[in-house]
Amino acid sequence: MQPLQNAGYDRAITVFSPDGRLFQVEYAREAVKRGTTSIGVKCPDGIVLAVDKRTTSSLVESSSIEKLFKIDEHIGAATSGLVADARALVERARVEAQINKITYTEPIRVDSLAKKLCDMLQLYTQNGGVRPFGSALIIGGVYNGVCKLFETDPSGALIEYKATAIGSGRSAAMDIFEEQYKEDLSIDEAIELALTAINDATEHDTTSDNVEIAVIKKEDGKYVKLSKDEVTSYIESVLAEEETEEDVESEDLEESEE
Repeated sequence: MQPLQNAGYDRAITVFSPDGRLFQVEYAREAVKRGTTSIGVKCPDGIVLAVDKRTTSSLVESSSIEKLFKIDEHIGAATSGLVADARALVERARVEAQINKITYTEPIRVDSLAKKLCDMLQLYTQNGGVRPFGSALIIGGVYNGVCKLFETDPSGALIEYKATAIGSGRSAAMDIFEEQYKEDLSIDEAIELALTAINDATEHDTTSDNVEIAVIKKEDGKYVKLSKDEVTSYIESVLAEEETEEDVESEDLEESEE
């Protein structure tokens, strides 16, 4: 049964509740929270985007699940939430990037692209007959040697982060970032941190079949998706390190008990 305080106020996006809430926007945020975990990490050498491609059946081809997207040569995006909504947002972002290139004969700034996309998201919270996008994006890129990482919200809000996560594992991943993130991470260390966060935020085994990673390095400013072999190598490194830490902790515990 619908709570009395919500009655009627979630029927249309244009109606505020008495306490100033837009319930349809909040429901869209819930759709994002139910999505698989996506992660972005910024470091002095570039941007790392990583996604969990959890599948509900062994019959699903994991390669058919798209959560990492190339927006332009220097910008990438990781998504969580409704896949179809995310695809529409990515297509809009690609169009905006090409319009900027044709109009000004230069690549679009990362912050400009993120703001343009959020302007569209905001319009979908203010017009009747439409609904908010049930998807959030982590947008990362390198422009003129400066690394930028943004997170969008279904409301159209925009926040810049050093490291962030969206989806069902956000809370666990953010805890990892709060503890382990450092300003001077290398690209390799940023990848390992992202994988550590995904491994902690997900219940299934972390493998190259269900994890994808893309990097945009500061030196060339090009979006590159890592191969399965490269992802496997990083995962093995992270898992070996975690096993070593667990062994050390168990040894310390045994010594303290003695």
